Amino acid sequence: MRTRPLKVALLGCGVVGSEVARIMTTHADDLAARIGAPVELVGVAVRRPSKVREGIDPALITTDATALVQRGDIDVVIEVIGGIEPARTLITTAFENGASVVSANKALLAEDGAALHAAAEKYGRDLYYEAAVAGAIPLVRPLRESLAGDKVNRVLGIVNGTTNFILDKMDTSGAGYSEALDEATALGYAEADPTADVEGFDAAAKAAILAGIAFHTRVKIGDVHREGITEVTAADIASARRMGCTVKLLAICERAADGASVTARVHPAMIPLSHPLASVREAYNAVFVEAEAAGQLMFYGPGAGGSPTASAVLGDLVAVCRNKLGEATGPGESAYTRLPVSPMGEVVTRYHISLDVADKPGVLAQVATVFAEQGVSIDTVRQQGKDGEASLVVVTHRAPDAALSGTVEALRKLDTVRGVASIMRVEGE
Repeated sequence: MRTRPLKVALLGCGVVGSEVARIMTTHADDLAARIGAPVELVGVAVRRPSKVREGIDPALITTDATALVQRGDIDVVIEVIGGIEPARTLITTAFENGASVVSANKALLAEDGAALHAAAEKYGRDLYYEAAVAGAIPLVRPLRESLAGDKVNRVLGIVNGTTNFILDKMDTSGAGYSEALDEATALGYAEADPTADVEGFDAAAKAAILAGIAFHTRVKIGDVHREGITEVTAADIASARRMGCTVKLLAICERAADGASVTARVHPAMIPLSHPLASVREAYNAVFVEAEAAGQLMFYGPGAGGSPTASAVLGDLVAVCRNKLGEATGPGESAYTRLPVSPMGEVVTRYHISLDVADKPGVLAQVATVFAEQGVSIDTVRQQGKDGEASLVVVTHRAPDAALSGTVEALRKLDTVRGVASIMRVEGE
């Protein structure tokens, strides 16, 4: 074993960063044995130096992150501060000054991953980011390495623990969205401002990263169709249950049947209770990968939190340090296919549409005519009503999203349709 330690700088010391520092200290001997050399934490960049950080030598604390990554003797920089800037500049500066980078920054990678990979390649450094996608769940490395010889056609999964917790509580307890969100906040699953989670931004960033790796093409967060869960109601959950389904916020990345394009989307969807993803409860994540030779693979586990995310960070640290000792680098960006990302309007799926209609003869015929005129085939219809008002629930066969949009627009023009109560996709069949 080499006795000279590999030097590590840590950018950020919040929930994840502090856990990374703790594990590096308490498991130092094991890490050294696995790497082939000791690792030494030589600096921790923070915004509030006065905060007490148990187990971390105060002498390591600095507010000058730029100076830390410019030292020139750093082997690996671990970035867990999040956001676009200053993280982007700090990472590229680290590359320029001889350090490889381990990051958990999904927002930056989904927005500017191509430029970061290009900088890493230019300076001969590693860029690893297992922790950016699904916490402790090994997903990036299996897609980048284990399935490198296979053809991945679809990635379908639950990649946000906060929204899964909320939808699970709505399903199991009958709670409304606001009530379930309050519980998630009280338990620490939701931030004070939950927008990134409940509006789907977090899941969309992860979907962009996964699609890029799986299909060997460049996908940015702006390419991902995004819908959150704020409009999901207790009535939607109940309707799903009547169909033998549950509601999940899904990230879906697919290769087109002809192989000429890909799609990436995040939205709530009804999935059958028989589907493995339906049993994913609480704040857990799970991802299905469908590959041509390997078939269906499922990855399941805690998708967030200090310890799970730190586990992924430390796994990357070990890999990068091994590469350093071997004077090599791991896999970089693979975007050779250059496949375009198709718009959401071209995505074909099933739909569950709930309408408020007048309770009188001929309404169903009018609604069915609209679906037929738009080329959308109806699978099932359920109607309930009294006192002049009724609800009409229509489940379609598979149809393009654009056709469904045209159908809804035409339905709104019918005098007998009081309103469109909800629209939800049906997946997992």
